[in-house]
Order: sequence, then structure tokens, then C-alpha cells
Amino acid sequence: MKITVVGTGYVGLVTGTCLAETGNDVLCVDIDKNKVEAMKNGKVPIYEPHLDSLFERNIEAGRLNFTTELSEGLPFGEVIFLALPTPEDEDGSADLSYVLGVAEEIGKQIKDYKVIVDKSTVPVGTADKVKATIAKFTDVEFDVVSNPEFLREGFAVDDFLKPERIIIGASSEKAADIMNRLYKPFVRSGNPIIMMDEKSAELTKYAANSFLATKITFMNEIANYCEKIDANVDKVRMGMGTDTRIGKRFLFPGIGYGGSCFPKDVKALHKSGNEVDFSFRILDAVVDINEQQKTILFPKMKNYFQGDLSGKKIALWGLAFKPETDDIREAPALYMIEKLVEAGAEITAFDPEAMDNVQRKIGDKINYVEDMYAATKNADALLICTEWSIFRTPDYDLLKKNMNNNVIFDGRNLYEVNEVNKEGFAYYSIGRK
Repeated sequence: MKITVVGTGYVGLVTGTCLAETGNDVLCVDIDKNKVEAMKNGKVPIYEPHLDSLFERNIEAGRLNFTTELSEGLPFGEVIFLALPTPEDEDGSADLSYVLGVAEEIGKQIKDYKVIVDKSTVPVGTADKVKATIAKFTDVEFDVVSNPEFLREGFAVDDFLKPERIIIGASSEKAADIMNRLYKPFVRSGNPIIMMDEKSAELTKYAANSFLATKITFMNEIANYCEKIDANVDKVRMGMGTDTRIGKRFLFPGIGYGGSCFPKDVKALHKSGNEVDFSFRILDAVVDINEQQKTILFPKMKNYFQGDLSGKKIALWGLAFKPETDDIREAPALYMIEKLVEAGAEITAFDPEAMDNVQRKIGDKINYVEDMYAATKNADALLICTEWSIFRTPDYDLLKKNMNNNVIFDGRNLYEVNEVNKEGFAYYSIGRK
């Protein structure tokens, strides 16, 4: 099939590349000329494991191409994916201006039947808005489908090529048949393509992400309570996770969730409820608790240094909101940096992938080094904000040699408490003594 993907952000690029990998001809459209030129030359603009090899292979095979012109992309594809930004607006709602702007252009340029696919995470009712926007400018037949993505950063290629399920919201049998044909190669192992109406599909994505955010937040509250009563959250987590009704995933406590999805989607669902006079009271708590959780280690650090962090040198391991990505959107590390710098601390940070993005965002408020141990030289404390695998087995002797104080503040519970204590470190984590 011939596919057009409008937008080459995280979702659009993974979608286009993986669709090309199954033999489709894919044309990706983006307004950023420099980015498009770089992609034409084989440069992947984001870090995502395994994406680079697929990207290069499909460019070389001629199945994956790029343009800055929607006027070129629209006639090319039988199916037009809209993978456009839907950033959080000031009131917490999703900003649909990019999506509806492209929909207007489609209405003005469309010449024959197309399936327009909302791939971006969008509020309930967006498919209707896209349909109405296009219909203002044309009488040509088209259909609008909701096809939310469920891609985990760090595992996006596997998630797309081997999905647990595919959600398609379509009221048109013709469009549903085309989408079913497009996705059949991805579900040969028997995982389902679930057909539903557009509004249910739109809500499914928000409901899934908000539930997972709630699960994380609940576990963080349990962890914080564990500290008050001298219980061990690791034991509680294992006891809960073996219950098949609950499951083991998303029960790891830490310094809050971040990224491009959970924070934005929780707030957008909450705002969507308000628009129809419905209050998601549980989401009020999720948002408030997560904001507090991001800096929950700060009081512990301040207390350790007897209320004065001024001039203290802090080594920081991990800047991305999670491992295996360079995404720093809503990363807890940024919130801790803000607090520490405000308190007069000096920070030297290391992250395998995200340092360039952080430097672009906050400049030289902190120092950056290319080695995890270099960050700890003359440090008064080590702060861990992201659970990269390389942090899991540290050289404690080298840390003791480098650091002024043997103290670790771990926002991701990477180590066993007894192990770190035996190595001669004071160790502060989440939900453990």
C-alpha cells in the first residue's frame, strides 16, 4: 500500500519506518526543511533503540521517503496518517491547532478518496472535528479513522512490529477494511485488531495512560507511607504483584512519572471531563501527588546537609524521564535540578543520551560530563534520577575515592539497601528504611 505520514516526530517516524518495513511505500511529510534533508541523508532525528537500522534499510530499499510538501504527500497515499503534535494548552487541554490546520489543507487539496487516520493522541470527538473541518472545503469522499498509538519509548519498534493489540475506531466499513488490510502483517501471532467507534478508540488511549499513571501514583503513595511506618515497599510490591488481578508491572515506586504521554494525557482527560460537566476526582489526586513526588528527595537531601545546600556539589546520574530514550519532557531530573540550583547547589550531570537536550533547554545551569564517574569527582552527594542499566552495578570503591561524602540519594531504588550500607554509604531511596 502507499502510505503518507504527516509529522515526523516520535510517533510519526516510528510509524512510517515500521510500515515501510512490512513492504509498504511510505512518504513522510514534515515542514522542517533541515530535518527532512537530514532524514533523506539517513540521519535519524531521535534516539530509539533499533530504529536506525530499520530506517537506513528502508531508505536504501526506496520504501521510505521524505518531503516538506503536503501537496506531494496527499496524492501519494491511500491512507494519510496524522502524527502531529497535540501539546498541552494552558488550561490542560490538548491543543488541536496542528491537527485541524492540516485537516483544513487536506480539505482544500484532496482529489480522490482517502482514509485520514488520527494517530496522534487526541481528545474524544477529535475525529468528528477533523471530518467537519475537511468537509468544509470539499465534496470528495473520505473517511476519518481513530488509530491511537501504544508505543513505549525505548521499546517503540518492538511495540509497533509486535503489538499486543491494535485499536481502530471507524464508522465506515470501507475504511475499516483498508485499515484491517494494512495491519494484518503485524498480528499474525493472533493478537487482536479491535474495531470500535471513533470516540471509544480516542478514549481508550486516554483511559489506558491515565490508569497506568494512577497505578504508578498509588504505588508512590504506598512507598511514602512505608517510610512513615518502617515498612519495605519492595516487599509490599512483590506481595501485590503476584496477584494476577493486579500484575507486576508499573508497581515500582520512584520520583514520579514524566515523558510526553502520561502527564499530558492525564490532564487532557481531566479537562475533557470538565467540558461535559464531569469531574475526574481521582485524576485530581494523581496530578497533585505526581508533582510532589518529583522532588520528594529534595527535603531528604536538605536535611542530610543540615538545611544548607549552598555550595554543595551534587553528582547527578540520569536526565531522561526514563531509560532508553533521550526524551526529557516532564523529566523528574529537571524538577530536582531546579530545586537544587535554587538552593545554591552545583550540579554535574551524566546521561547516556539526554544531555544535549537538557543543555538546549536549560543551558549551562549545570555541568555536563561524558562519563558517569567523572560526574562524581569531588561530589558531596550522588543523586540518581533515571534507571539506566549502566548505573545498576556501580564501582563503590571508585565512588568512595571520588566523592567527599559517601551518600547516595536514589530516586529509582536501583540497589539493595543492605548492599549499599555494607559498602559504607548512607543510602536514601523511596519507600525503604
